[in-house]
Amino acid sequence: MDLIEIDRIIEMAWEDRTPFEAIKYQFGLSEQEVITLMRKELKRSSFNLWRKRVNSGISQKHLQKRNPDINRFKCALQRVISNNKISKR
Repeated sequence: MDLIEIDRIIEMAWEDRTPFEAIKYQFGLSEQEVITLMRKELKRSSFNLWRKRVNSGISQKHLQKRNPDINRFKCALQRVISNNKISKR
């Protein structure tokens, strides 16, 4: 993986509303692989904060925690993104 992909995975992992399944769909990384990547790339304190947030009731990182009415990976207002490539404007 190149730096741009790693940065995007970290960004998606930090977002509460982006489930691990979206990361798996776009990059082929399982939840455990994302955790390993985050542990390697972040400072220890940042990783600990992230893990605490993911395991809290606030995060919707797992589809089981999401409202069943939400059936998309991204916000309806977000620009069109197809397989993590931003469409030309």
